[in-house]
Amino acid sequence: MIKLIEAAIEEVDFVVLEGSVRTREQMMINYGKGRSAKQLAVFGIPAKYAKPAEAKVTWLSNPFNSNHRVHGDGFGHAFDACPFPVNWDDTKSFRKMGDVFKRVAGELGVNIEWGGDWKKKDYPHIELH
Repeated sequence: MIKLIEAAIEEVDFVVLEGSVRTREQMMINYGKGRSAKQLAVFGIPAKYAKPAEAKVTWLSNPFNSNHRVHGDGFGHAFDACPFPVNWDDTKSFRKMGDVFKRVAGELGVNIEWGGDWKKKDYPHIELH
């Protein structure tokens, strides 16, 4: 991931928002946004994390399957980045950034998936495969 980020920053200005591994608690916090205590209970997540009035930040069917978690190799396999200057509504800049990441990954022989290509868009998300 570091080589990918270093190569991409040479072509497009962005900020890495979350490049470290997400803790189990952070995954529960994220999953709780936009969900009720009853929905969280299915995964054993305490009701205190339920924030049904907030916008959902993840659409994972299992909150603990995030590629930001620690995998068997001891590393997270995803990071989130945003074009700089930060403007969450500037999808054109996110697409430019995503295109650069995909092209650079191909040049490095790294297989990635960009969340901007998903049905439910997650423009900041880049993950290794």
